[in-house]
Amino acid sequence: MPLLHDDALAAAFDRGADRYDRLVGLSPSYHAHLRRSARRLGLPDGGAGHRVLDLGCGTGASTAALAAAFPAAEITGVDASAGMLRRARSKPWSSRVRFVHSPAEALHRAGVEGPFDAVFAAYLFRNLADPDATLAAVRGLLVPGGRLAVHEYALSGRRADRVLWSAVCRGVVLPLGTATGNGDLYRHLWHSVASFDAAPAFGERLRRAGFTGVRVLPLPGWQTGITHTFTGRRATGDAR
Repeated sequence: MPLLHDDALAAAFDRGADRYDRLVGLSPSYHAHLRRSARRLGLPDGGAGHRVLDLGCGTGASTAALAAAFPAAEITGVDASAGMLRRARSKPWSSRVRFVHSPAEALHRAGVEGPFDAVFAAYLFRNLADPDATLAAVRGLLVPGGRLAVHEYALSGRRADRVLWSAVCRGVVLPLGTATGNGDLYRHLWHSVASFDAAPAFGERLRRAGFTGVRVLPLPGWQTGITHTFTGRRATGDAR
């Protein structure tokens, strides 16, 4: 199946925005896993004095995870889908949270400027046409020593995990997505995960992009081997 990218993917998310929170809420671990990945950024003092970029924030579930982990941080949520951002902005937020409509590839044009102390990206990189270019841009937005956490569906490489992912998509994800009238988006979800980097390969992608101290961390429950947190830093001496 051809994957959705750029404007076609943003349009699919626009169509699905109003029901998106309800669908992901059916997974009891969805929000708990986002909070776990957000905490893995490890910012001190509740994030006081730190700027955090939530790249691909969607309807704000990842933003809420960051706000819970680091209530004193300044958080900027960015997404390419106007519909998803409309849902995000409709929720109650502190004055330290703001949202910007922009593709991840065009942050400068949208006025999103660094430096940031941390970047969080949930369910983003497998949706990008050029993930390496975005990783380079993210590295450039971080302060030296700045932290990156990527929360992503990235299969372990074991056949059993690939079989489980396909079974869940066939039996649960695709029927629910089709019932909302937006089956193309959920077919994209299924196949974008299957065709994306396995978890070890994405860890290597981060290292090639210049991130140091890269770790590939599993998440608990049935998604072990399917969803991972990837963490790394911009090198302290990297003055680029």
